[in-house]
Amino acid sequence: MALAPLAAHQLAEAVLGCVCVALDAVPDDVPGHPGCPCRVCVVPGESAWDSCADPCTGEAGGQLTVNIARMWPTSRFPEPDNEVRGLRGCVPAATTAVELVVTVLRCAPLPTADGCPPDCDQLAEAARIVHVDAVTVLNAVTCCLPGTAPGRRGRRFVMGQQRTIGPQGGCVGVEQRLTAALPGCAPCPGGDSP
Repeated sequence: MALAPLAAHQLAEAVLGCVCVALDAVPDDVPGHPGCPCRVCVVPGESAWDSCADPCTGEAGGQLTVNIARMWPTSRFPEPDNEVRGLRGCVPAATTAVELVVTVLRCAPLPTADGCPPDCDQLAEAARIVHVDAVTVLNAVTCCLPGTAPGRRGRRFVMGQQRTIGPQGGCVGVEQRLTAALPGCAPCPGGDSP
Protein backbone atom coordinates (compact mmCIF):
# COMPACT_ATOMS: atom_id res chain seq x y z
CA MET A 1 0.00 0.00 0.00
CA ALA A 2 1.08 3.58 -0.60
CA LEU A 3 1.40 6.32 1.99
CA ALA A 4 -1.62 8.45 2.80
CA PRO A 5 -1.02 11.98 1.42
CA LEU A 6 -0.84 13.60 4.87
CA ALA A 7 1.11 10.82 6.66
CA ALA A 8 4.49 12.59 6.78
CA HIS A 9 3.01 16.00 7.59
CA GLN A 10 0.86 14.59 10.40
CA LEU A 11 3.94 12.88 11.86
CA ALA A 12 5.83 16.21 11.79
CA GLU A 13 2.90 17.94 13.53
CA ALA A 14 2.75 15.19 16.18
CA VAL A 15 6.48 15.54 16.92
CA LEU A 16 6.12 19.33 17.09
CA GLY A 17 3.27 18.98 19.60
CA CYS A 18 5.16 16.45 21.74
CA VAL A 19 8.23 18.68 22.01
CA CYS A 20 6.23 21.86 22.73
CA VAL A 21 4.26 20.17 25.53
CA ALA A 22 7.53 18.90 27.05
CA LEU A 23 9.18 22.35 26.84
CA ASP A 24 6.13 23.95 28.48
CA ALA A 25 6.46 21.56 31.43
CA VAL A 26 10.13 22.41 32.06
CA PRO A 27 9.59 25.62 34.10
CA ASP A 28 7.90 23.49 36.79
CA ASP A 29 11.25 21.73 37.38
CA VAL A 30 13.67 24.43 36.19
CA PRO A 31 12.52 27.87 37.35
CA GLY A 32 13.40 30.59 34.88
CA HIS A 33 13.39 28.32 31.83
CA PRO A 34 11.43 30.04 29.02
CA GLY A 35 9.29 26.98 28.13
CA CYS A 36 7.94 26.37 24.63
CA PRO A 37 8.60 29.32 22.30
CA CYS A 38 5.65 31.33 20.98
CA ARG A 39 6.78 30.65 17.40
CA VAL A 40 6.06 26.93 16.82
CA CYS A 41 5.94 25.71 13.20
CA VAL A 42 6.22 22.78 10.85
CA VAL A 43 8.41 24.31 8.14
CA PRO A 44 9.29 23.41 4.55
CA GLY A 45 13.00 22.70 4.31
CA GLU A 46 15.55 23.89 6.83
CA SER A 47 14.47 26.21 9.60
CA ALA A 48 15.14 29.90 8.89
CA TRP A 49 16.97 31.61 11.72
CA ASP A 50 14.85 34.72 11.41
CA SER A 51 13.09 34.91 14.74
CA CYS A 52 14.97 34.13 17.92
CA ALA A 53 13.05 36.88 19.71
CA ASP A 54 9.49 35.96 20.66
CA PRO A 55 7.22 37.57 18.02
CA CYS A 56 4.39 37.70 20.55
CA THR A 57 6.22 39.82 23.10
CA GLY A 58 9.44 40.94 21.40
CA GLU A 59 11.40 39.33 24.26
CA ALA A 60 13.86 36.48 24.05
CA GLY A 61 11.76 33.39 23.41
CA GLY A 62 12.99 31.66 20.30
CA GLN A 63 11.35 29.27 17.92
CA LEU A 64 10.61 25.56 17.69
CA THR A 65 10.39 23.98 14.24
CA VAL A 66 10.10 20.51 12.71
CA ASN A 67 10.90 19.76 9.08
CA ILE A 68 11.26 16.71 6.89
CA ALA A 69 14.84 16.29 5.71
CA ARG A 70 14.29 13.25 3.48
CA MET A 71 12.19 10.10 2.86
CA TRP A 72 12.99 6.71 1.32
CA PRO A 73 11.34 3.30 0.84
CA THR A 74 12.52 0.55 3.18
CA SER A 75 11.87 -3.16 3.50
CA ARG A 76 14.19 -3.46 6.53
CA PHE A 77 13.68 -0.24 8.47
CA PRO A 78 15.66 2.04 8.51
CA GLU A 79 17.89 0.74 5.69
CA PRO A 80 17.15 2.15 2.20
CA ASP A 81 15.40 -0.25 -0.15
CA ASN A 82 17.27 -0.67 -3.43
CA GLU A 83 14.60 -2.79 -5.10
CA VAL A 84 13.87 -1.96 -8.73
CA ARG A 85 10.28 -0.72 -8.99
CA GLY A 86 7.89 -0.02 -11.83
CA LEU A 87 7.98 -3.44 -13.44
CA ARG A 88 4.55 -4.43 -12.14
CA GLY A 89 2.60 -1.20 -11.72
CA CYS A 90 2.31 0.33 -8.26
CA VAL A 91 4.29 -1.82 -5.86
CA PRO A 92 5.34 0.51 -3.04
CA ALA A 93 7.57 -0.61 -0.19
CA ALA A 94 5.79 -1.81 2.92
CA THR A 95 7.35 1.02 4.92
CA THR A 96 8.67 4.51 4.24
CA ALA A 97 11.42 5.97 6.41
CA VAL A 98 11.09 9.68 7.17
CA GLU A 99 13.95 11.72 8.61
CA LEU A 100 12.69 14.61 10.72
CA VAL A 101 14.69 17.52 12.14
CA VAL A 102 13.57 19.18 15.38
CA THR A 103 15.16 22.62 15.92
CA VAL A 104 14.91 24.78 19.03
CA LEU A 105 16.46 28.24 18.71
CA ARG A 106 16.87 30.80 21.48
CA CYS A 107 18.44 34.26 21.58
CA ALA A 108 22.19 34.15 22.11
CA PRO A 109 23.90 36.74 24.32
CA LEU A 110 25.24 39.56 22.16
CA PRO A 111 28.09 42.01 22.60
CA THR A 112 27.30 45.33 24.23
CA ALA A 113 26.85 48.52 22.21
CA ASP A 114 30.50 49.28 23.02
CA GLY A 115 31.60 45.97 21.49
CA CYS A 116 32.32 44.17 24.77
CA PRO A 117 31.57 40.43 24.70
CA PRO A 118 28.77 38.97 26.83
CA ASP A 119 29.89 38.27 30.39
CA CYS A 120 30.29 34.73 31.75
CA ASP A 121 27.00 34.88 33.68
CA GLN A 122 25.08 35.65 30.46
CA LEU A 123 26.88 32.86 28.61
CA ALA A 124 26.28 30.40 31.45
CA GLU A 125 22.55 31.23 31.49
CA ALA A 126 22.29 30.77 27.71
CA ALA A 127 24.18 27.46 28.01
CA ARG A 128 21.84 26.27 30.79
CA ILE A 129 18.79 26.98 28.61
CA VAL A 130 20.31 25.22 25.58
CA HIS A 131 21.34 22.21 27.69
CA VAL A 132 17.87 21.92 29.24
CA ASP A 133 16.30 22.24 25.78
CA ALA A 134 18.60 19.48 24.49
CA VAL A 135 17.61 17.01 27.20
CA THR A 136 13.93 17.96 26.93
CA VAL A 137 13.83 17.41 23.16
CA LEU A 138 15.56 14.04 23.53
CA ASN A 139 13.14 12.94 26.27
CA ALA A 140 10.07 14.25 24.42
CA VAL A 141 10.87 12.35 21.24
CA THR A 142 11.85 9.17 23.10
CA CYS A 143 8.73 9.12 25.28
CA CYS A 144 6.08 10.57 22.97
CA LEU A 145 6.88 9.35 19.46
CA PRO A 146 5.96 5.66 20.01
CA GLY A 147 2.41 6.73 20.91
CA THR A 148 1.89 8.57 17.62
CA ALA A 149 1.21 5.37 15.65
CA PRO A 150 -2.33 4.07 15.28
CA GLY A 151 -3.07 0.73 16.94
CA ARG A 152 -1.45 -1.01 19.87
CA ARG A 153 2.05 -1.25 18.47
CA GLY A 154 4.20 1.83 18.89
CA ARG A 155 5.81 3.69 16.03
CA ARG A 156 9.25 2.41 15.14
CA PHE A 157 11.95 5.06 15.08
CA VAL A 158 15.69 5.54 15.30
CA MET A 159 17.03 8.45 17.30
CA GLY A 160 19.64 10.32 15.30
CA GLN A 161 22.36 12.59 16.55
CA GLN A 162 21.67 15.82 18.34
CA ARG A 163 23.96 18.81 18.04
CA THR A 164 24.25 22.32 19.37
CA ILE A 165 23.89 24.90 16.61
CA GLY A 166 25.07 28.51 16.58
CA PRO A 167 25.58 31.01 17.94
CA GLN A 168 24.89 32.68 14.64
CA GLY A 169 22.79 35.71 13.79
CA GLY A 170 21.90 36.20 17.44
CA CYS A 171 20.56 32.63 17.79
CA VAL A 172 21.80 29.48 19.49
CA GLY A 173 20.05 26.16 20.00
CA VAL A 174 19.79 22.45 19.36
CA GLU A 175 18.99 20.30 16.36
CA GLN A 176 17.71 16.73 16.86
CA ARG A 177 17.41 14.29 13.96
CA LEU A 178 15.26 11.16 14.03
CA THR A 179 14.04 8.63 11.53
CA ALA A 180 10.52 7.24 11.88
CA ALA A 181 8.70 4.47 10.05
CA LEU A 182 5.50 5.21 8.15
CA PRO A 183 3.62 2.09 7.07
CA GLY A 184 1.76 2.24 3.77
CA CYS A 185 -1.99 2.14 4.26
CA ALA A 186 -3.51 3.92 1.26
CA PRO A 187 -4.30 2.65 -2.24
CA CYS A 188 -1.96 3.60 -5.05
CA PRO A 189 -2.91 6.76 -6.96
CA GLY A 190 -5.09 5.97 -9.95
CA GLY A 191 -6.32 2.72 -8.42
CA ASP A 192 -3.31 0.60 -9.48
CA SER A 193 -2.60 -2.17 -7.03
CA PRO A 194 0.13 -4.77 -6.73
